[in-house]
Order: sequence, then C-alpha cells, then structure tokens
Amino acid sequence: MKRAISPLLFVTGLALIPALHAQDQPTYGPHLEGFDYPHPIKRFEFSSQRQPLTMGYMDVAPSAKANGRTVVLMHGKNFCAATWEESIAVLSQNGYRVIAPDQVGFCSSSKPEGYQFSFAQLAHNTRALLNSLDVEQATVIGHSMGGMLASRFALNYPEMVDQLVLVNPIGLEDWQEKGVPYAPIEDLYQSELKTDFEKIKAYQQKFYYNGSWKPRYDRWVNMLAGMYAGEGKEIVAWNQALTSDMVFTQPVIHEFDTLSMPTLLLIGGKDRTAPGANRAPEEVAQRLGNYPELGRNAAAMIPNATLVPFPELGHSPQVEAPEVFHKALIRGLNEG
Repeated sequence: MKRAISPLLFVTGLALIPALHAQDQPTYGPHLEGFDYPHPIKRFEFSSQRQPLTMGYMDVAPSAKANGRTVVLMHGKNFCAATWEESIAVLSQNGYRVIAPDQVGFCSSSKPEGYQFSFAQLAHNTRALLNSLDVEQATVIGHSMGGMLASRFALNYPEMVDQLVLVNPIGLEDWQEKGVPYAPIEDLYQSELKTDFEKIKAYQQKFYYNGSWKPRYDRWVNMLAGMYAGEGKEIVAWNQALTSDMVFTQPVIHEFDTLSMPTLLLIGGKDRTAPGANRAPEEVAQRLGNYPELGRNAAAMIPNATLVPFPELGHSPQVEAPEVFHKALIRGLNEG
C-alpha cells in the first residue's frame, strides 16, 4: 500500500528546488579564479593610468600546419576569452595562431577600483600585449561588445589589421541617438549588484537565443554568475557598471565608412540585443536591435565588407551553431 504524501511536504519540497539549484552553482573569485579555461592562462603585466595591471590571455599555437596568420579574439561584455573555446580549436586546426585576451575589467584580468574605461584605452592595451608577443599584424575577430572594441582597434591601428571580422557586434546603432536615456554609473552599479544566474540566463534566453535554451549554455552563465556569487562581487559589479557606461557613450558606428581593411560581418538574424532598451520608452525599445536590418546597413557603410547572415541564429552563433558558424568563418578568412 502506497503512503500518501502530505500536500504541505510536497509544496515545501518544491520550494527547496531553487535553493538546492543555487547551491549547486559554482562560485569564482573576482579574477575568475577556479574557472577552467580551455588553455593555460598567461599574464601580461603593464602599467596604465598610474597603476599596475594584468591581462590574462591564451596564446594557442596551430595544431596543424601553420599558415603564418595570427587571429586575435575579442570577447563580449557578457562573455570571456574562454567563450571562444570551440573557435580557438577550429582556428588552431586550420593553421592559425590564436591569441584570446580578457580585457581589463573582465574575467581573469585586473578589475581596477578607478579606471577611465574607453574602447581606445582597451585597444591600446591590446596593442601593447601584441607588441610584447612580437605580433605585427593579425586578423581581429570581435563578438558583441568585442565587435565595438575590434572596430576601434582597426580604426586606430589599421596597419596592424589584415582583416576585421565582426560577429553580432553591438553598437550597430547609436542608442543615445535613437532615444535611449542615459543611466548614471551609480544606478548601473546598483543594478549589477542584483545580478545572479537566473537573471543572466533570462536575459540571454530572451535576447540571445530567441527564447530557447540548451543545457550547454549553462557553462557560460555559470562563468559570469560565479563571479557575482563570490567574495569579489562588489568590484566585479563596479567594473561592469563602468564598462556599461563605456558601451553606451562611445559609439563606433559613425566611423564605419573609414574602415580600410576587408571586413567580414557574421550576423545572427534572431538577435535582439540592445543595451538600455529596458529603460527606453516602449516605442523606442521596439525599434532597437533589429539585426537583419542593422547588418545590412553596416555592410553598406563599410567600404570593403562582406555580409554573411544566419537568419535562424541569435546573438552568439559561434555558441549556438558552431559547425555552421565556423564553416562560414573559415571560408570568409580564406577569401579575405
């Protein structure tokens, strides 16, 4: 004879599920200590704005016959160099040397209490890293916020970029110009302090993956959420607030017509990422993040651009459909 389960016990058990789930999620240090990168993290030590800083980076040699080219991978704001894991493997197998840094303020790199964040400064830091590695010229690939940084790097140091690749870059529209109101850094910081696994997942599911979710995406959410759950939560949140201000106030789209190198645009058409849309009037928010249109407009602005659309993919095509994405990437690099 089966024993009946008390309704009270059943409800209590359900209530415990989120708590147990939260306990299972990892906790990382402010420099992502404890997270397993796909390759050893090296350290570039330098001085910037009157303080010593370090950039963590991976430097991966070709695993097949070297083709003589170096690729530099620039991560997005809600990503780290580690998120390029599958891309690093594919590029290395195709003969490329791959350098994937974490920018100052992010992931394994320094998180200063005070720093004048700008895309020009981060591009300068990256150039210093490449100079230390004797890299004179590279193919620069930027995803999401990394697309804004890659564009600034290419604009400031065109002699160092043989080809530019932008993967669903944010900043294909000027949000201020479109009517999104400014948010003070202190407000951004208070919002960042509330960040956790569920909030990150919900945001990415809505804007990155068109409402769908696959369990393998959890690794990248845990990567971010683990820093907010750790002892360095405040400095992580503060740096995220500072870089959010950088993203909003330093558009690069207005300079796209001066990019001089071959540029490959890889655009997932289901992407609706638009920083600040949550604080914009509804009629403004509805017009933002239309990536099929944004991709076409960007390709028309850039003198030597090739647009490769992925109509059924979202903000992170390299994560969502790696085989489809990497086939297009390698073909575009060979043609470029």
